[in-house]
Amino acid sequence: MADKPQTREERRKQLAAKNPKTKTQNKKSAGSKAGGTFKKVFLVLIALGIIGMLTGIATFAFMVKDTPKLDESMLKDPISSKIYDINGELITEVGSENRDYVAYEDIPKLVENAVLATEDVRFYKHNGIDPIRLGGAVIANITDGFGAEGASTITQQVVKNYFLSFDKTIDRKAKEAWLAFQLEQKYTKQEIFEMYVNKVFVSENSHGLATAAKIYFNKDLKDVELHEAALLAGMPQSPNNYNPFKHPEKAEKRRNIVLSLMNQHGFITKEEMTEAQAIPVTSSLVAEGERQKHKEKPFDSFIDRVIDEVDEQGDFDIFSDGLQIYTTLDPDAQTYVEKVLNSDEAVNYPNDEMQASIVLLDTQTGEIRAIGGGRNQEGQRGWNYATDLKRQPGSTIKPILDYGPAIEHLKWGTYHMLEDKPYSYSNGQPISNWNNSYMGPMTMRTALGMSRNIPALQALQEVGLEKARDFAVGLGVESLPDPITESAAIGSYDVSPMEMAGAYAAFGNNGFYTEPHAVKKIVLRDKTEIDMSPESEVAMKDYTAFMITDMLKSVVKASYGTGRMADIPSLPVAGKTGTTNYTDQEISDWGIPDGGVPDSWFVGYTSRYTAAVWTGYETRKNALLADGYQQKISQLLFKNVIEKVSENVDTPDYTMPKSVEQVSIEKGSIPAKLASKYTPSDQIVTEYAIKGNIPTEVSKKFDKLDSPSGLGAKYDEEANQIVLTWQYGNKDGVNFNVSASLDGGAEQNLTSSSETSLTVSNPAPGGNYSFKVTAVRGNQSSNAATVSISIPDPEEEPEDEPGETGDESEDGNNPEDENGNSGNGNENGNGNGNGDANGNGNGNNNGNGNGNGNNNDAETGNTNGDEEGSDGSEGTPGETNTGEGTDTGQDSQPAAGEESTDGSEGGNEEPNNSDTGNEN
Repeated sequence: MADKPQTREERRKQLAAKNPKTKTQNKKSAGSKAGGTFKKVFLVLIALGIIGMLTGIATFAFMVKDTPKLDESMLKDPISSKIYDINGELITEVGSENRDYVAYEDIPKLVENAVLATEDVRFYKHNGIDPIRLGGAVIANITDGFGAEGASTITQQVVKNYFLSFDKTIDRKAKEAWLAFQLEQKYTKQEIFEMYVNKVFVSENSHGLATAAKIYFNKDLKDVELHEAALLAGMPQSPNNYNPFKHPEKAEKRRNIVLSLMNQHGFITKEEMTEAQAIPVTSSLVAEGERQKHKEKPFDSFIDRVIDEVDEQGDFDIFSDGLQIYTTLDPDAQTYVEKVLNSDEAVNYPNDEMQASIVLLDTQTGEIRAIGGGRNQEGQRGWNYATDLKRQPGSTIKPILDYGPAIEHLKWGTYHMLEDKPYSYSNGQPISNWNNSYMGPMTMRTALGMSRNIPALQALQEVGLEKARDFAVGLGVESLPDPITESAAIGSYDVSPMEMAGAYAAFGNNGFYTEPHAVKKIVLRDKTEIDMSPESEVAMKDYTAFMITDMLKSVVKASYGTGRMADIPSLPVAGKTGTTNYTDQEISDWGIPDGGVPDSWFVGYTSRYTAAVWTGYETRKNALLADGYQQKISQLLFKNVIEKVSENVDTPDYTMPKSVEQVSIEKGSIPAKLASKYTPSDQIVTEYAIKGNIPTEVSKKFDKLDSPSGLGAKYDEEANQIVLTWQYGNKDGVNFNVSASLDGGAEQNLTSSSETSLTVSNPAPGGNYSFKVTAVRGNQSSNAATVSISIPDPEEEPEDEPGETGDESEDGNNPEDENGNSGNGNENGNGNGNGDANGNGNGNNNGNGNGNGNNNDAETGNTNGDEEGSDGSEGTPGETNTGEGTDTGQDSQPAAGEESTDGSEGGNEEPNNSDTGNEN
């Protein structure tokens, strides 16, 4: 019988039973297969590593192929840098004129330890490159941000900046590492350390730690103490910022960090560290009056700013890197600025101690054209009042913190009404104006022009502190604290003239802010050019810039402006004054005279130039007096400098942007209202509004009311009175002013009432009366309705009946008609003439009568209407009579208020009926 077929599994089991070793061999085979794979991967990785290494070496070799050779003179001797003006002309060179060289054996161990702890604690253990330091720096930069820790060794710092370009690239780092390795091969560690100690910049235009010891402590390097050595070792990281003369607080903080590093690395004990940190950094500095004065360079204040800008860039040492620095300096402007500060060319300074500073910018570019750092300054890189000074700006801050933000965010027009009234800060503390007075409602323009404090605070409160501060920071005023308080509205925080100039230039540049800068570009020794000009930024809307500018023109141009002494008639000048105050305690402690101030500012601009001027004294204890001149010097300096630099320079006026429109506003309207067609021209002001945000309400203050209609006048002979009547529609709140004149004389007001009738008693016989009736409601009034009437004279025989006028004109007013009586009689006029003369006597209604008498023998006689006749009787004023005759006579009726010939008194005086007459 044939065998049964077997499955694959059965056959496998049979084989396994016959040969027990098969399973083990299979396992070994699998293991061998896995081992082969690992070896292959390992070999591939090794191959890739070798390839990568070779590639890296090749790449490194390529990057360092054009690395310059080591030059011992360049390693030890710094190279001066050249500075050029705006025209490309050389101004000066700055370099290491001041250096005391010290050999390694003369460097005290204390100083060496301080430098090693700060810069490169593994200096004596590496070959120019420290992998451990490099790794730590990489980790620190990843965890704490780029720049948290540097990886350069002392060797690298020696070669850095002397042979290579200054860009932060891998190529540059490779060359630096290669040179550092070469330097380690050619020089001993002690020689390299000596190079470092003698090359580092230590501010004050000086190099080397030995030089620094002399400058700051007046000691040889070997004699410095622990806390002094730590100060010197910490300076090279940022020499100007850690200059103990200028920044003692920063210098002390840096010194204490160095001391803690020395303790951390075992160079000093904790007790030594604590004891040294407790010593004030100023305790061992050279006294101010004994500090070294270096030779002054041309345009020192401007060069000072150039040095600061190069130093802030971070990669360059202007004193040793052999740079070519092209600046924004206008040498003519700088020369004139220094001249007006140090002579009586522009102003008469009260004394040599008074200080002043000037910053002059190009309005459109932010380039610094000139810097006046102070008056009567000595030495190099002294205190610069234009850049280093921080003082309260007074009212010059108002466009920046108050009105500018209000226009930007609240869209106020220049007509926006504010009220100058007794007022307080939000905390209840009262605020006052400079003259402790209040002027009531006023426009934003007027408030800024007159420098009123209370409206400025109202503006800041409405826009809010946060938005106001952000607006100011956008204009480069970055020294403000965060948050600010409401007192900032009137300039309570310190700023520098440079900050103020930059901010105002943005207003003059249609809202674009460009950081003020003195350096345009730097050319390195390898001819690499670095552009240093900052980018312009939009700081505000164009309507904000335009409206602030137009209001600031009023400060110098308007009759009420506080800056009129800064005006230049031929230029479109805008600007703002600012003064600061003393506290009551300061006035008492320092004996400040009445009206004295510590600071006086003027900041202003044209479309071409911007200038910020500060005046005061080094210490606030000295005041600018209120003599009408000292506190105006800042305005005079501004005027003279801007006028000088603007000669032969086209300076266009500012044009209204499309976002703005002109509006006619009625004066005094709150809120502002548009002027109506009835608003008098002297009550209209032309202001500016943001398009789409003009007032919608038209003022009705001067609108005309309807005139009274149907005005009529009737004479009641029996009652001897005139009755006036008229009609009017809606009489709500309407009064009627009634006035009258007699025989063309002056008008007199009779009454003001809501009635539509009036009775005038005892009118003068023969008088011609003209009446006017005007409707009035509040400040509104109507055109006058008029009517005239003549009163009959009983002593005359009228040719016609007296007429009465009452016809209305087209506008509802009655035209004035004249009606009179004429007659001849044999009697005198208004008065007694000579008994033997025939005469014509004329008397006018105010009591002045002229009589020209023509008698039979051709004699002429003049008689006044109220003069006595030949018999002593008194004439009657206020009538008009024409009489001819030969007899003397007297009026049959006395005038109102006059005495008759028999001594009786006349009736009551009537309107416009004067008792007196003037002789012809």
